[in-house]
Amino acid sequence: MAIAFGRFDDSFSLGSIKAYLAEFISTFLFVFAGVGSAIAYGKLTHDAALDPAGLVAVAICHGFALFVAVSIGANISGGHVNPAVTFGLAIGGQITILTGIFYWIAQLVGAIVASFLLKFVTGGMTTPTHTLAAGVGAIEGVVMEIIITFALVYTVYATAADPKKGSLGTIAPIAIGFIVGANILAAGPFSGGSMNPARSFGPAVASGDFRDNWIYWVGPLVGGGLAGLIYPNVFMHSEHAPLANEF
Repeated sequence: MAIAFGRFDDSFSLGSIKAYLAEFISTFLFVFAGVGSAIAYGKLTHDAALDPAGLVAVAICHGFALFVAVSIGANISGGHVNPAVTFGLAIGGQITILTGIFYWIAQLVGAIVASFLLKFVTGGMTTPTHTLAAGVGAIEGVVMEIIITFALVYTVYATAADPKKGSLGTIAPIAIGFIVGANILAAGPFSGGSMNPARSFGPAVASGDFRDNWIYWVGPLVGGGLAGLIYPNVFMHSEHAPLANEF
């Protein structure tokens, strides 16, 4: 698998522009629902801190929202909804670097717009941001995000990007939503379970709180990049067809 930079004419074609718009819309809907679920739980319980029931509710909401966001974008942009997924696919040669940069812009703008609109429609309620839990150091947080994002991007490759996926591709959005929900349940009490730089960056911009935000860039990008190196090079090798005169 080779990393390709891409051409500007391809990146500004009508199809590419539609793909960027699809990424903006999908990421907007995902972040609006995901961050909105955390805000709503805090309002209903009069407590900004999530308890076990809140963790489950937020994990389910993120899983459902991502399932929908991936599904509605799959036939247009591939339904990345996540700069770490885009980066992992670029490392594996599934998307060009140039197109990936525009995907990033669309995803980040979608997340920022969703976060500011949430702040407006909730009457200025506090926008929750991803931060490390008490007792969790920066290194532990980065490693946690690397592991769970690797699981996410590896799942994307196995169910959506691998040419051998066959009928498994029909459940790719479900599998992707499930792994995100499961990872939030596992990592939420420690690193917050982001797996998505856009999901963390949008609320940080809306709240003006960038504390620990770098962790949600470094961890997911490293995890996504590792999946982009391992899956295509180990499991997606192409083999030549037998020659006509071979016995």
